[in-house]
Amino acid sequence: MKIADLFKVEGYGVVVTGGASGLGLGFVEALAANGARVTMLDIDEKRIAAETERLRRAGLDVRGAVVDVRDHATLDREIDAAADLYGRLDVVFANAGVDSGPGFIGQWVGAHRTRNPEGELESYSDERWQRVIDINLTGVFATCRAAARHMKPRRSGRIIITTSLAALKSEAVIGAAYMAAKAGAAHFMRNAALELATYDITVNAVAPGFFVTNIGGGHAHNPATQQAVAKSVPMHRVGWPKDMAGLALFLASPASGYLTGQQIVIDGGWGLGEVD
Repeated sequence: MKIADLFKVEGYGVVVTGGASGLGLGFVEALAANGARVTMLDIDEKRIAAETERLRRAGLDVRGAVVDVRDHATLDREIDAAADLYGRLDVVFANAGVDSGPGFIGQWVGAHRTRNPEGELESYSDERWQRVIDINLTGVFATCRAAARHMKPRRSGRIIITTSLAALKSEAVIGAAYMAAKAGAAHFMRNAALELATYDITVNAVAPGFFVTNIGGGHAHNPATQQAVAKSVPMHRVGWPKDMAGLALFLASPASGYLTGQQIVIDGGWGLGEVD
């Protein structure tokens, strides 16, 4: 077998939550461009329509459905529908997530970053905390549960969870609920990997650093913010969804068949420390 054959995903049935923008859309494009059949699930109906049309015009086998991962019945139904349509469910990306708003420091950049009272612990509302936990942690659990129901009978599958460098590194500008949810998702990933390994189902996580996506109101699209953050990244640039494509394809393909329970940080070295 040629090494390149290990990365083939042609004909795979794939589901991506949060798939209509950002990293999720990158996962959809990477898998579909390599011959997989992909269903994107997302809460944004307009983006689903626009992106599925664009990708279909490019000759890719992509479909979409509107799903809020907090609605577990609808999530189950749409994952079931994708598996039925494809006759298999090979790969599921548990990617849907939301930003929790500013942390106790209010901005990413600036010589003197000021405190943000609304992000401080004593002001953190139950509603703000619970929404992030429900989507970023419980939504991951529900997605993985639905995937396992299809993968276990086939004794095969790949589950990839999007966590964050914030699961490992505290950052004052990020809301506390986000960091707690991502760290929880990382440890849930390890437990799921341990449970499902005997069925030849791998469960891994990708932990992005600063990537340019629409999360958090799209602040990462601001060139000034990108330049300022890039000064702290050893590779001196921020990440883009295309930077995730190779890792996504690796984790979804036979090439990663003996890798499970791992959280892979992809951050340009940001978590290692700062250099000149």
